[in-house]
Amino acid sequence: MTAHSHENTVPRGALLLVGGLVGFALLATATFRIADLPPAASPVLERASAHVAAVESQTLRFADMDDGGVRIDRVGGASTIIHPGEQSGFVRGVMRGMARDRRMRGIGSTPPFTLTLWANGGLSLTDTATGRIIELNGFGLDNRATFAKLLEPAA
Repeated sequence: MTAHSHENTVPRGALLLVGGLVGFALLATATFRIADLPPAASPVLERASAHVAAVESQTLRFADMDDGGVRIDRVGGASTIIHPGEQSGFVRGVMRGMARDRRMRGIGSTPPFTLTLWANGGLSLTDTATGRIIELNGFGLDNRATFAKLLEPAA
């Protein structure tokens, strides 16, 4: 009968490499904390400090449809429907996050959202009830274009 070995089989080099990586992460974190480097400015603060003006804005309300689409009502204007397969998933995902934030604060779906195109090319969606702002440029050109179309008059 042979004896079963419980010897550590992780190579010594791998353990040293992992230990070095952890040490580097701790050192880098401590360096940045001690140096008190400022965080990157948010797009909202950058626009405010550069006095970037809004080029166009639209006040909107969103509603999920049973078929997976999204109905977008322009306050004081026409409605648009984004059918499933027309980037409705991205719009639904953004709005699901905004709705969750509202539910946590006890706010209903009545207050509108403001979609704003800025002079520097930025596109943002602001929840008028919570003040939360989503910068849509960071989600790729196709997803940004889905929201940018909402600034055009409804067909």
